Amino acid sequence: MADTLDPSMYSPEFGTAAKLTEWENEPTVLLLKEELDIAKQSHDDHVSQVKSWLDLRNVTGSVKPKTGENRSSVQPKLVRRQAEWRYSALSEPFHTAEDMFSVKPKTWEDTRAAEQNTLVLNYQFRTKLNRVRFIDEFTRTSVDEGTCVVRLGWLRETDLVEEEVTTWQYEEVVDQVTLDALQQAMGLRTENPNEFLNLPKDLQESVKYSMETSVPAMAVAVSSEMAEVEKVRKNQPTLDIINFENFYLDPSCEGDLDKAAFAVISFETSKAELLKDGRYTNLEKVNWASNTPLTDADHSTMTDNSVEFKDDLRKRVIAYEYWGWYDINNDDNLVPICATWIGNTMIRMEENPFPDQKLPFVVVPYLPVKRSITGEPDAELLAENQAILGAVTRGMIDLMGRSANGQTGFAKGMLDVVNRRRYDSGADYEFNPNMPPASGILQHKYPEIPASALNMLQLQNQEAEALSGVKAFSGGLSGESYGNVATGIRGMLDAASKREMAILRRLAEGLEKIGAKIISMNQVFLSEEEIVRITNGEFISVRREDIQGEFDLEVDITTAEINESKAQDLSFMLQTIGNSMEMPMVQMILSEIAGLKRMPLLAKRIEEYKPQPNPMAEQMQQLEMQRTQLEIAELESKVQLNQAKARKELSEAEMKDLDFVEQESGTKHLRDMDVRSSQAKSNQDLEITKRILDQGNRGDPGREVADALLFRTVQEDLTN
Repeated sequence: MADTLDPSMYSPEFGTAAKLTEWENEPTVLLLKEELDIAKQSHDDHVSQVKSWLDLRNVTGSVKPKTGENRSSVQPKLVRRQAEWRYSALSEPFHTAEDMFSVKPKTWEDTRAAEQNTLVLNYQFRTKLNRVRFIDEFTRTSVDEGTCVVRLGWLRETDLVEEEVTTWQYEEVVDQVTLDALQQAMGLRTENPNEFLNLPKDLQESVKYSMETSVPAMAVAVSSEMAEVEKVRKNQPTLDIINFENFYLDPSCEGDLDKAAFAVISFETSKAELLKDGRYTNLEKVNWASNTPLTDADHSTMTDNSVEFKDDLRKRVIAYEYWGWYDINNDDNLVPICATWIGNTMIRMEENPFPDQKLPFVVVPYLPVKRSITGEPDAELLAENQAILGAVTRGMIDLMGRSANGQTGFAKGMLDVVNRRRYDSGADYEFNPNMPPASGILQHKYPEIPASALNMLQLQNQEAEALSGVKAFSGGLSGESYGNVATGIRGMLDAASKREMAILRRLAEGLEKIGAKIISMNQVFLSEEEIVRITNGEFISVRREDIQGEFDLEVDITTAEINESKAQDLSFMLQTIGNSMEMPMVQMILSEIAGLKRMPLLAKRIEEYKPQPNPMAEQMQQLEMQRTQLEIAELESKVQLNQAKARKELSEAEMKDLDFVEQESGTKHLRDMDVRSSQAKSNQDLEITKRILDQGNRGDPGREVADALLFRTVQEDLTN
């Protein structure tokens, strides 16, 4: 292994550079290059495979036909044709949805943070990362090479600007006019932050302070001074699709990137770029002349070899960047690190700066290979079909090209010289009667192509489309193999769509991993406050602390066919229900249909549409309501009257029932007897009383006896 390394590594001067960190066990360039050499064998095998697939696609290299003189060298690009059909089928589902990512919380506490992350992530892909270009390159790389490697990073560019810094003092707002102006400014900050920045500085500070403290206050400038302020020009994630020839991965990861111990990429740079970046040191020790793309055969470059700058500041050099784990503290604990070197000089050494502490790469296979992290393209399946198509096509072209088409042959002795001139000039001529023109003149034309050749072409196209699942215009796939009925055709289309959906799911999984890494970086590297544009006229502010949490990520993939089918189903639902559905429900369905038809503005207008009230209709509605209320009141009064009558009739019936029972049981008779007895006794006592009083008035001597009798009678009555 060591004999493949750079001999200069074993010179006495190698590795004498000062350490870049305070680590107890800092890895050297020699050690990292040895790990790079571990991955070279598997890397070279994969590179040779990918180059053979690209040769099939482009008909170059060993795939280009080698033919003799005057023989056809044409080669139909079957792999390229299938790939062209695959590109749009795989990229369009990611472009169809307005918002590609949907972030869902793992716990209910993270619901608000998930909504904020959805806004930020979709905003970054829509405006910062050139979503269309990235998705197209992502899908085309996957289809052509079988594997797409995406490197994630973070770009932050700042400028130092000298400006006036003001110290503010805040006074609570008491008058209504100032309060109204403050509320308007708050609304402007939410609806249009760019326009908000044009407001006076004191009003901007008043809005910020009032929104932070929830207390309306106006800012008053106390003092000001000139100072240098850092202005952020760019602060966003980056996505780069790496050239497969410049990516080295731990071959022992067994198809799982999370198990890889290291990954190395080579890239082109210059001293000026490294100085501008600010993260690199030891640049004065780099040999800028001996590390150019021309001297490094392992690096694949797109730079024109004829363009080479003479000065060290702009000279292009090859740098290697290492990402992996190493025991930097000699405590038997692996720590994720990042290192960069040029030639034999280490120019960067630090711990992994990314918050997830993983390799900043996402590897997406097109057609997965068992126990391998890389995949295969359709070219692996179509190589033989393309070769056979080329051989048959060249045979047919040679058959036609080597014929004497358009030439005319004459039998010797049929025409003399004079008559041959007349024939050529179009005049009447004489011919030898023993050789009539019908048999003496021969018109050459293309020979008929054998039906077996055409059948072979059709057979190869059918097999190619069956292998790849791509239906082109060659007529290869048909429902006849499943039965010449609609069910058979639908089965064929379903089989092709399922295969395409399987590829889409792998691509979507790769994008989900990319989104998850970007979310983790946003939580650390994003500015304290980001202004996110939701639509053309709506802006919101997202704070960095508002996006913390644990989330699940989904990528919205759909196709035009799926959207059309959903739109038709919803339209049929509207037709079926008719006018019996309420207007809000109709608006929901119409808005969904407009969204499926990729008309977001119309969908938003339909969703927010509220019909203007008609004064006459409102008055009629009020009168109708009053009429209904009166009718209800009338019904309630009738009900109360009927209830009173019912209670009266019920009471009378109960009294009759009670009287009947008392008469049958003799209770009423006994009660009458008691009444009569009491009445008789009362009459008797009354008579006695009258007599006593009469006698008393006459001076009766027996008055005392009568008084005693009266007193006793009263006591008995009280006792009873």
